[in-house]
Amino acid sequence: MAPRVFWKGYLKLSLVTCRVTMTPAVSEGAKVRFHNLNRQNHNRVVSQYVDAVTGKPVEDEDQVKGYPKGEDDYVLFEDEEIDDVGLESTRTIDIETFVPAGSIGWIWYDRPHYLAPDDEVSAEAFAVIREAMAQTKTGGIARLVMYRRERAVLLLPKDKGIVVWTLRYGDEVRDAEEYAADGPKEKPQSDQLKLMKKVIDERTEAWKPSMADDPVQDRLLEIIAKRKKGRKAVKKAEEKAPERAGNVIDITAALKKSLEAERRR
Repeated sequence: MAPRVFWKGYLKLSLVTCRVTMTPAVSEGAKVRFHNLNRQNHNRVVSQYVDAVTGKPVEDEDQVKGYPKGEDDYVLFEDEEIDDVGLESTRTIDIETFVPAGSIGWIWYDRPHYLAPDDEVSAEAFAVIREAMAQTKTGGIARLVMYRRERAVLLLPKDKGIVVWTLRYGDEVRDAEEYAADGPKEKPQSDQLKLMKKVIDERTEAWKPSMADDPVQDRLLEIIAKRKKGRKAVKKAEEKAPERAGNVIDITAALKKSLEAERRR
């Protein structure tokens, strides 16, 4: 079944505009999900917002957003006010700037979405924008209201379509230098590097989606299937971590053993 379109609007570059649709590129719909139940009678347990002081439930129409400016003092915002701040970018992806396609580090990438022309009339303009980015090896930067906030987005050509990546906000990305590990005082030995490269070569293969399978999901589905049939699942024995003889590691010897193990495998 084709994924549901969750956004419709316009793609604009200078004076060229076309109608487009957007669909999330990833989905968690197939994940195993559990309901919270009352252990006594198996009724569903629902959550609700309550007043932190009185403990009484607060209806949706009585809830309002508040930004703290002091103790028990807030600047209040209605949902409509927050939406109006980014109103111009709610339905139009206006490409403002282009950057080299590989110049944005992976840490800035947030959520991917597929962009496609909405009709045959828009297909030509869409194709011209996509192909021009592909040939110039550039990505387009625009702003768009998504998930109730205005975000910077990156448009990258992909096959016959365009992938729209929401980008993380600047205050969300931490400086890697602050967390960089201290390097060794001496450079790695050449023989160790050669052995490590050989181990990597032994383990190198073409990417396939099965490498990112979820073993926990598969195990849960197996348990659910057995319980539907009235059988109990056998508890898997825990794997013990290998014990280390000491704190000193002979890297060269460990690499040689690893290489031998890889070749046997």
